Amino acid sequence: MDNLRFIREAMENASAFTAVPGWGGVWMGITALLAATWAANLSSPTRWLQAWLVEAGVAIAIGFGMMIRKARIVNISLLSVPSRKFVLSLSPPLLVGGLLTVVMYRAGLIHIIPGLWLLMYGTGIVTGGAFSVRIVPLMGVCFISIGTVALFSPPAWGNAFMAAGFGGLHIIFGLIIARKYGG
Repeated sequence: MDNLRFIREAMENASAFTAVPGWGGVWMGITALLAATWAANLSSPTRWLQAWLVEAGVAIAIGFGMMIRKARIVNISLLSVPSRKFVLSLSPPLLVGGLLTVVMYRAGLIHIIPGLWLLMYGTGIVTGGAFSVRIVPLMGVCFISIGTVALFSPPAWGNAFMAAGFGGLHIIFGLIIARKYGG
């Protein structure tokens, strides 16, 4: 009996987290493009940040909901070892990004936030993606690349970088994941 448990645990540890929701990424991208359109028309930096924080909440809800849906469809547990590794690796960069957002806002450095968010999200996707299918870390590298360019670009371009990253990259990689990895 112990040998069977050992074999099952070894197989589970060696497997990849496959519940990354491609269609969820597409929906997250669509809502990000809508948020970018909305935020572009806001003159106050505080209102701009609020618009993107609302979008972040919507995207998290979509991503989590679609992940639960995909896990049910492909019959995997979100409490499996690969799932836990994915979440534990994804979470720290996102939490640090949240804390740095508060610091940047208080310092009046809102124009840094697009580059910061894209870098931290990309870092989380790369680290979490190490326990998922190959394309997920590649998506993270693309977020890091756009975030790097955003950090060294004029502040007025921040909203466009947010649209390109959270909108465009989510849609492109979401479609690839949905097509190649079951939804």
